[in-house]
Amino acid sequence: MRLSIRAALMSATVFIAIPAAAQMAENPMVGGAPMLAERNIVENAVNSADHTTLVAAVQAAGLVDTLQSEGPFTVFAPVNAAFEALPEGTVDTLLMPENIDALTEVLTCHVLGANAMSDVISGMIADGGGVHMVETLGGCMLEVRASNGMITLTDETGGTATVTIADVVQSNGVIHVIDRVLLPAADDAAMEGDMPMESGMDTGDNPMVGGAPMFADRNIIENAVNSADHTTLVAAVQAAGLVETLEGAGPFTVFAPTNAAFDALPDGTVETLLMEENRDMLVGILTSHVVAGNISAAELASMARASSDGFHHFNAVSGAALSAQVRPSGDVYIFDENGNAYLVSVADVNQSNGVIHVVDGVLLPR
Repeated sequence: MRLSIRAALMSATVFIAIPAAAQMAENPMVGGAPMLAERNIVENAVNSADHTTLVAAVQAAGLVDTLQSEGPFTVFAPVNAAFEALPEGTVDTLLMPENIDALTEVLTCHVLGANAMSDVISGMIADGGGVHMVETLGGCMLEVRASNGMITLTDETGGTATVTIADVVQSNGVIHVIDRVLLPAADDAAMEGDMPMESGMDTGDNPMVGGAPMFADRNIIENAVNSADHTTLVAAVQAAGLVETLEGAGPFTVFAPTNAAFDALPDGTVETLLMEENRDMLVGILTSHVVAGNISAAELASMARASSDGFHHFNAVSGAALSAQVRPSGDVYIFDENGNAYLVSVADVNQSNGVIHVVDGVLLPR
C-alpha cells in the first residue's frame, strides 16, 4: 500500500470548506433510506440497501472507526452493482483477511481528507480548464471532469465513474454515490485474483461460502464478513448492534440467509428494517436465526427423524419457534413460525464459537 490510512489522516489538510447553507440542505435518499446530516458516514451508509458490499468491505478492512471519526472526509461510494461489475472473484479475493492491505488501498482510493461538495468540485474543474487532479487518502490520483452536468472520476486504470447522487451531507463530511469502483494502478496481486492463501490458517473440513474460505479458528463475524453472499446479513448485524454478541464465546448455531434471501422479501422490507427506529424489529428477526449451542446438520437430521411427527422443534434465542425436517432427498429444511420452509444449502461451516448453516430464506417470527 502506497500510503497508510493513518499516515494519510495525520498529513491531510482541509482544503475545502462546506458553505453553511449547504450544511442545512435536505439530503437525498440513498438506497431507499433517509440520510441524516447529523449522523456520520458509517451510520448513514449501513442503512443504504445499495451499499451493503461497501459496508462489508469497510468493516473487513477495519476502517469503520476511521470513517466514524471527526474527519472531515469526502467519500465516493460505489453501489453494489459497481462491485458486481468487477472481474469475477475480485471482491472475494479482496475480502480475504490476508489481502487487507490491498482492500484498504482500494477503499481509500474513494476517500478524500476534505469536505468537497459538488459545486466546489465543479469550480475546481472549471479553474483547471475542464479537468482537476486530486489525490486520495490511499495515494490514488483521480482525474475529475464534468460531462453533461455530471461529475466523473477517472482512476489510475482508466476506468471512469459517474457521480449519480451528489452532496449527501454527513456530520463528518459528505458522500457522493458513484456507479463504478475506483481502482489503483493495476499492479497488485489482488487485482489479478492470484493472492496465495495465508499459511497456518485452519479451514478444517469447512466448505467455501460466498466464494471465500471459512476458517474454523475464526469466529462467526470474522468469517461472515468474507462471504460475498452475506453482505446484507453482515450489514444488518452491524445495524442491529449484534457484532460483539456474535464475536462472543457462544457457542451459537447461526442460520445465515443469503443476499438472495433478503432480496426475495417484499420491496422495501430490508430498507425499512435498517432504519434506526426499527432496530428492535431487526434484532428480533436476526436473533430468530440464532440458536444457543453448536448443532450440526447431522444432529438436526437425527433429532427430526427420531421425532414422532418427523420434525425437530426448537427455539431461537429470540424465543421464536423453529423446526427442522429431513426430506427424502436427505436435505435439511428449517421452518419459521409462519410455516415457511427454507433449505440448508451449505451445512456445517464450523466456527471458533459455533457453526453456520447457510439457508436460502429469511426466517421471520410472527
